[in-house]
Amino acid sequence: MDSAPPPAAIRRLGQNFLVDPNIVRKIVALAELSPASTVLEIGPGRGILTEALCQAAGHVTAIEVDPRLHTFLSERAAHLPNVTLTLGDALTCPIEHLPIGTIVVANLPYYISTPLLFRLLAHGNRFVRMVLMLQNEVADRLIAKAGTSEYGVLSVMAQYHAQISKAFKVSPQCFRPRPEVDSAVVLLRVLEPRGRRSEQEQQFSSLVRAAFAHRRKTLVNSLKNEGYDSKHVETALTKLHLSPSLRAETLTLEQFLELAQCMEDPT
Repeated sequence: MDSAPPPAAIRRLGQNFLVDPNIVRKIVALAELSPASTVLEIGPGRGILTEALCQAAGHVTAIEVDPRLHTFLSERAAHLPNVTLTLGDALTCPIEHLPIGTIVVANLPYYISTPLLFRLLAHGNRFVRMVLMLQNEVADRLIAKAGTSEYGVLSVMAQYHAQISKAFKVSPQCFRPRPEVDSAVVLLRVLEPRGRRSEQEQQFSSLVRAAFAHRRKTLVNSLKNEGYDSKHVETALTKLHLSPSLRAETLTLEQFLELAQCMEDPT
C-alpha cells in the first residue's frame, strides 16, 4: 500500500470520507455481491469501500471527479486488478456501457445526490439494485408515503422505478471530516419496466413535477400554472372519483399513474 498521506477533503465537493470498517461491511453485505457481480461505485474517495467491493465482486467501476483522489487511488490500486478507475463527473460520465445487472454501491456526494438519483433511475434497466449512502433527510423523502410532508417528486419517481427501504442510519462520527447532517443507507431494488412507451414515461414525469411545482396550491391550480388545461384535469379527477380541491401530496403513486392515463386518454 502507498504510504503517502491521502488528499484532504474539499468542502465544495461535499467530501466526507467514510472511515468506519463496520459500516463498510454492512454496506457490502446489503449489496449481496458475488464473484460474478459487476459494481458501479460513485465517489470512491480514499478507497475504503472500493477495496471491500473489489474483494466481494467480480469487477468494480469507480467514478471519481477529484483528480487528486483519482491519482491517489490509482497508486493504491496495483493490488486491485478488478477495478477500473474513471476520472469524471458521475452526472455526465457514460454509464450506458455498463453491463445489464450492474449493482450500484455508493456514498453519494450529498450536494448532487438528487440529480444523481434521477440519473441512475433513468438508467434503471441497467441496474438490478442500488445501495446508496445519502443524507438522512433524502432517505426519508425516498421512502415517504402520500400525505406526509416529506412526500414529493423524488418519492413518487423513485418509488415508480424501485422498491425502496431504509436499511440503517450512519452517525457523523463514521466520517472524516464529520458532516453536519445524519446519514442513512438505502436499498433500492429496481422494478421490472412498466411497459410504458418513452413518451408516456416523459409525460408521467412531467405531470408529477408539475403537480408538486406549487405545493401550497391545489393539484388543479398547480397543474394549471404549469400549462395544463384545468378543465381537462378536473375531468380526469372526476373520472377517478378524486376531489378537485386535493393537493399533490395526497395522491399515491398508483393514483398519479391513473391520472396520467386519464390525461393521455380523456375519453
